[in-house]
This record gives sequence, structure tokens and C-alpha cells, in this order.
Amino acid sequence: MPDSTPCFRWDDETLILEIRLQPRSSGNSLAEVSNGRLRIRVTAAPVDNAANKRMIAMLAKEFGVAKSRVRLLSGASKRDKRVAIENPRRLPEAISESTFPRTCAEKANP
Repeated sequence: MPDSTPCFRWDDETLILEIRLQPRSSGNSLAEVSNGRLRIRVTAAPVDNAANKRMIAMLAKEFGVAKSRVRLLSGASKRDKRVAIENPRRLPEAISESTFPRTCAEKANP
């Protein structure tokens, strides 16, 4: 069940996301927020960094930035991760306004 615990914070122009990655899923998607983490499902296996690479590519596309502007800060070999997105151009539709309050959406979409 989704909750309203924030899964993010702003550090100047950088968005810091708390993520729970689910590798070997049946599809690639941004899912609900649970326990203060955005759940991301990827089809890639957690082998040779494939799941992390797929997650980064997905986040770059969803937030409208180059893959080089998405950095894995912690959790490279764990399911729980912290990711930084520099100057996101948009917020994904999969994330509700309750997850990203209007003030954050305005910051990402001036």
C-alpha cells in the first residue's frame, strides 16, 4: 500500500531519491512509495551491475536528464539505494503530487 512518507529531498538543484530496486521483475516501471522509498522494478538481473544501469537509464528518461546526471550515491550492491539527479527537467507522472508536493514540482518544472 502506498504511503505519504517522502522518498526524496532537495540539495540545492539536486534531487536525492531513496529507492528500493526490484531486479528480475516482469517489467520496467516506477511503482509506489513504500516505507519512504520509491519502488523501481527492472527486468535486468543484479549481475554485472545490469540492474543498476537499467535503473539509471530509466530514471534519466523519466526525469528528462542525461544518464551522466544520475549518480548512484549508495547501495550499489543492495536493493535499498540513494540516487542523485542533477537539475531534473520534469517529474514523472508515475509519482503523485502527494509524493512530490507542488513546491517540488514547481522547482523541477519552472
